[in-house]
Amino acid sequence: MIETPPLVDQYCHGFLRTELGLATFEAQLIRSVGPPAAGTTFFDTQAGFAVRRWCPPLLGLEPHCAPARYLARRRELGAAESARLLLRGSGVGAHLVDTGAAGDVTGPKELALAGDAESFEVVRPELLAEQVADTSGTVAAFLANLAEAMHHTAAGAVAFSCGAAADYPVVLDRAPEPPDPGEVRGAAGRWLARRVKGEPVRDPVLLRHLLWSAVASGLPLQLHTGAGDPVRLTRFVQATAGQGTRLVLLGGYPYHRHTAQLAASFPHVHADAGAALGRTGARAAAVLAELLEIVPFGKLLFSSGGRQLPELHAVGALVFREALGRVLGGWVGEGSWSWRDAGRVASMVAAGNARRVYRLDGRG
Repeated sequence: MIETPPLVDQYCHGFLRTELGLATFEAQLIRSVGPPAAGTTFFDTQAGFAVRRWCPPLLGLEPHCAPARYLARRRELGAAESARLLLRGSGVGAHLVDTGAAGDVTGPKELALAGDAESFEVVRPELLAEQVADTSGTVAAFLANLAEAMHHTAAGAVAFSCGAAADYPVVLDRAPEPPDPGEVRGAAGRWLARRVKGEPVRDPVLLRHLLWSAVASGLPLQLHTGAGDPVRLTRFVQATAGQGTRLVLLGGYPYHRHTAQLAASFPHVHADAGAALGRTGARAAAVLAELLEIVPFGKLLFSSGGRQLPELHAVGALVFREALGRVLGGWVGEGSWSWRDAGRVASMVAAGNARRVYRLDGRG
């Protein structure tokens, strides 16, 4: 048995506070642009099967119970108590929470209380820009206030994280270097002139300015790899080498080996096991093994990627721990590793790497 310390979930969001019906619940199981095809259900996915395997016992039910039975138990307990049981049963000791998710979701403090765990804030610079734009009348005021907001945020957050909605990999593949001040002023002027309140940042120059401002802060930067090949980030990774900022590449599945290769090639780059493990369910050990084929063991971090449903936080953690035990235990069983080394690497990936990268010890 591979023992791990309480996990550090290095990337997640809050969860919905409201009671959920069957259709609303299953819509959160996978990322899709619409409902399931007629006559089908998203419960018939690896993510759906993983929820049915791991979550019912945490709510006092048998594994693999029917979705309707599970949701009836959830309603019986109430949303708050269900979330508490799921999070506390996950074995997570600390959450790093991206506070940029839309909707009525919990923040870091509420997530920490529900899970009886530490919680730290991860901030999206795009949202800071939008907030500053709402209160800045001129380009000069906007840029000055944005710089001040980034500096103030860096004093309290543990990391910056780019939003997945903006296609950073495409932007950075075309122009990885920081934009010059004239470009930034021009882009800011155009954006402010046409912007409707609440409109997100889409201008490539402003996106690059925000990322390089985050790099200059010295905090780790979580960078979404997008839906395509993480190799598109290579030029930005090269440009940030030697800047003193650690990059943590989020996602990347099914190109996770490319993410692992970037982490292996550049000292300041780290890879995230991520939501792919929870979403691949019974195949999670195979995905994790492919990451561990390439990535240095001190460069891989656990995250659930959980959002909207506390079930996804719990499944991400429980599937990860089971997959890690299966992979490392298999290598021990065949004589390739010792139990001591397996336990040491498990502790690194489960918590130690994240605590070091984000300098969490002493913050709680």
